[in-house]
Amino acid sequence: MSYWVMKSEPSVYGIDDLAAQPSQTDHWEGVRNYQARNMLRDQMRPGDLALLYHSNCPQPGVVGIMEIVRAGYPDHTAFDPESKYFDPKSDPDRPRWYMVDVRFKRRLARTIPLTELKANPALAETPLIRRGNRLSIMPVSAEHWQAILDME
Repeated sequence: MSYWVMKSEPSVYGIDDLAAQPSQTDHWEGVRNYQARNMLRDQMRPGDLALLYHSNCPQPGVVGIMEIVRAGYPDHTAFDPESKYFDPKSDPDRPRWYMVDVRFKRRLARTIPLTELKANPALAETPLIRRGNRLSIMPVSAEHWQAILDME
């Protein structure tokens, strides 16, 4: 099993949106970064767990846990001209973008804010707090995963 951090702006799609979905499951669509796409397509597997991190909000931080329930497959929103994620260079025969399906596991007892994550010496090497890391999806070691959950 692998561990991940997946970022989302709560004003666009947050933990409560996922929890409200039928079966508390949804597509993780709209990723338009090649490095993140490669992780979706090549590395994420059913059973992997992901921390949901709310970004670009008054208190950015880790808010919940999701499970990957379907491995990477073509992101259909890239083919839809009506979608804000439409990409005219992507087509079903040669998809450019991928997504996974995630299921809500639980909301954390409290949001673990970025300021606390940065202050935790056990997390000094995690990509989540490295300056300039803007990826919306990133791997997390088992040790960093546990260190974050221990802050709950």
